[in-house]
Amino acid sequence: MTDFSHIPDAPRSDHPELLRALAADLSALDYTVDGVETLLGAEAYAAFGRDQTVPASLKLKHDGGPLATVVKLWLLAQPVDHAAIEAALPTLGVDGLLELGLAEYAHQGATLSASVDLRPYGWPADADGAAGADLWVASDLAAHQRPGVLRKDHVLGIGQASLTLAQGTIRRHVDRALDLGTGCGIQTFHLLHHARIVVATDISERALAFTRFNLLLNAAELGLKAEDFDPANPDARISLRLGSLLEPVAGEEFDLVVSNPPFVITPRRRGEGAADQFTYRDGGLPGDDIVATLVRTLPTVLAPGGTAQMLGNWEIYAAGEGTAAAEGTAAQDGAPSAWHSRPASWLADGTEAWFLQREMVGPGQYAETWLQDASEARDAAHYEESYADYLDDFASRNVAGIGFGYIWLRRPESALKAGAAIRRFEEILYPIEQPVGPHLAAAVERADWVGALDPDSEGLAGEYLVVAEDVTEERHQKPGAEHPGVILLRQGAGLRRTNLLSTELAGFVSASDGELTAGQIVGALAMLLERDDAGFAHDLLEDVRNLVLEGFLLPA
Repeated sequence: MTDFSHIPDAPRSDHPELLRALAADLSALDYTVDGVETLLGAEAYAAFGRDQTVPASLKLKHDGGPLATVVKLWLLAQPVDHAAIEAALPTLGVDGLLELGLAEYAHQGATLSASVDLRPYGWPADADGAAGADLWVASDLAAHQRPGVLRKDHVLGIGQASLTLAQGTIRRHVDRALDLGTGCGIQTFHLLHHARIVVATDISERALAFTRFNLLLNAAELGLKAEDFDPANPDARISLRLGSLLEPVAGEEFDLVVSNPPFVITPRRRGEGAADQFTYRDGGLPGDDIVATLVRTLPTVLAPGGTAQMLGNWEIYAAGEGTAAAEGTAAQDGAPSAWHSRPASWLADGTEAWFLQREMVGPGQYAETWLQDASEARDAAHYEESYADYLDDFASRNVAGIGFGYIWLRRPESALKAGAAIRRFEEILYPIEQPVGPHLAAAVERADWVGALDPDSEGLAGEYLVVAEDVTEERHQKPGAEHPGVILLRQGAGLRRTNLLSTELAGFVSASDGELTAGQIVGALAMLLERDDAGFAHDLLEDVRNLVLEGFLLPA
């Protein structure tokens, strides 16, 4: 069984003493997120997030200090003098750097160039007492660091999608967790802080080699020991496995699964093989089938009550034409249909789900994004051909738009619980608070609370409610009008939703101070508004239920 410690064209992790030396040197340099930002300044550091290295390059042009040396080497991918590296990394030295596969000689041996991107990554301690971390992450050099189209087995670094998933994951202590499609190991870093055992899988040997290197480089910070990596030990804290989708974990169960899968929708070409695909983003299936497959099958590896969180793309068909492709008809121009129609069709009976759409783009913009991502725009003829392939592929299935967002899945604890399954499809296209994971966790808790109310008794009518602390009310009316024409509730935190209120619902919220039950407030409003019809109470309580689910109102 391979341990992925020595894979061609990947950093080596079979020399733990060299990794400890490297970690000591990087710590001494303060090669951390804060340290690099202090060196560069906020503006130049922020430019890295846009793949712009020029501001940092200008800032460090005349700086020969040791921290500037490693920033030039690994973040700017500039050739660096041999002696400068020896001074910056005195414990590891140039020989150790070369042995680990982190650099190579350039220009007839006069200088050294980076073989990988090695950058600081971390997060601060939070208000709930969770510890922070200062780590380092190795990955392949990106397109803005090394000319040319990316290699097909490119190992992606700290991308926006990785951060989005990490910020959105609900952190709870679990026994066994799975990082499906680990890449360079970002999600595994986070899982180790709240899971006893973490299994990390990938279809790429190089990706698993990068993950192992990153884990061993950060072993002290992550509290890992040599025995935690033993592939022959079924109870080892870390298990790295090669394989596609759920094949490496068939027959096992997990309390938590996280996945940033290769969800990018890519045109399939006749005769193509795995070597023709970018493994970090292309699952090899047509359309959005890779995401559909995971949504259908992930519940099979979840323990009762277990959850899965992933990112994904989904196709949105032109209105009324979702079956045209199957019937062999041509695509027509048309507005997108309900975006959640296709994702909803993937769910197995009893699976709980929450799809949160964060973005929707048209086929052209989607093609431009991913052709640029792999630097495929450098060759004009290739770019035009590939762009046309994307448009033809989407047209063959009548795709009017492509959605992106969070997916949360849960296997109910029992058949009884499955009867009150959460099924939510929500679109939020504006900025939300990050990390959003704690707010998603609170939303699930509220949904469970509402679902547990006994429908045969008073249910929600017998509960005491209060307005959440971050909620404010806005009233808008035309000059001289006696009553407001629009009443809005706004959240200042979390998902930052806005809810349009009716007069009676606004009255209910105003009276929700925990002193009266929901049923008592509804009864008082019925008398005040002279509404004695049975539908009034039912409809108002249904609106109140939605305000609870969305976090505007909370149990007292």
